[in-house]
Amino acid sequence: MSKKLADKVALVTGGSAGIGPASAKALAEQGAKVYITGRRQEELDAAVRFIGPAARGIRADAAVLSDLDAVFATIAEESGRLDVLFANAGGGDMLPLSAITEAHVDRIFATNVRGVVFTVQKRCRCSPMAPR
Repeated sequence: MSKKLADKVALVTGGSAGIGPASAKALAEQGAKVYITGRRQEELDAAVRFIGPAARGIRADAAVLSDLDAVFATIAEESGRLDVLFANAGGGDMLPLSAITEAHVDRIFATNVRGVVFTVQKRCRCSPMAPR
């Protein structure tokens, strides 16, 4: 049986926690080489072990544009293209409304909105990996 993603390259941001590792593993099981990102090296390493040999972890924060540049540069250098992007990085704090501060909102917005927008934008601008 052929695998639907054989010879494809995928990126799962936030691939080291939450639904990220299982999502990346599903892509790998369909034949993709999978890059995952995460902010914490220990979680990233554990996720790579969970996903298997098709996985490559890159420590990065989706809210930091220079980190995103480094992620896409690494993928371009190592694989030359990117076929699948799952902009999964996100998070937040479960707090009562009265406890939420401006800093909480800024941090959540930076990852959940700004990070997703710029992840997709950088993917689209990355000419050697332009969609085929």
